[in-house]
Amino acid sequence: MTILITPTAHSKKISISLNGWRAPCQIGHGGLTDYKKEGDQCTPIGTWPIRRVFYRPDRDEKPATHLPTIKITENMGWSDDPGDPENYNRLVTLPYRHSHEKLWRNDSLYDICVELGYNDSPPVVGQGSAIFMHLSKNDGSPTLGCIALDKTDLLYLLCKVVPGDIIEIQGLALDQ
Repeated sequence: MTILITPTAHSKKISISLNGWRAPCQIGHGGLTDYKKEGDQCTPIGTWPIRRVFYRPDRDEKPATHLPTIKITENMGWSDDPGDPENYNRLVTLPYRHSHEKLWRNDSLYDICVELGYNDSPPVVGQGSAIFMHLSKNDGSPTLGCIALDKTDLLYLLCKVVPGDIIEIQGLALDQ
């Protein structure tokens, strides 16, 4: 099954859809790109496998999904450092000496966080890391390159997808 991320015609709005269901979502502040680079705040165009779900057990119950799920702990991070070729774009244990994102956040964005298989087989250093599908900010503002949805919409998708499903991010890149 394919989940589609598409721009809405004649608008800068982005939507996510699956089998006739559609909901708004946010992408990176830098828009869409065919040439993702670390730190560009763009969301990569392409087709990516849906890997696994991370969730904060102190804030949410385990999401209903057929995907593998992992409880986020305070010592979980994700390497985003091009100077870390061994673990770039991979889950790491904190404290960690290289630049990384913390999965245990003070805000709620990663309370439910879906790992997408972007630049992971194998990771190419500098071509972008930590591309997730996660919860939206309350004000609906753009992400740093991920896809963000309201909690109800993300939970709906998670109950529908199975291992092997993909997400396809479509659209005209701003860098073309």
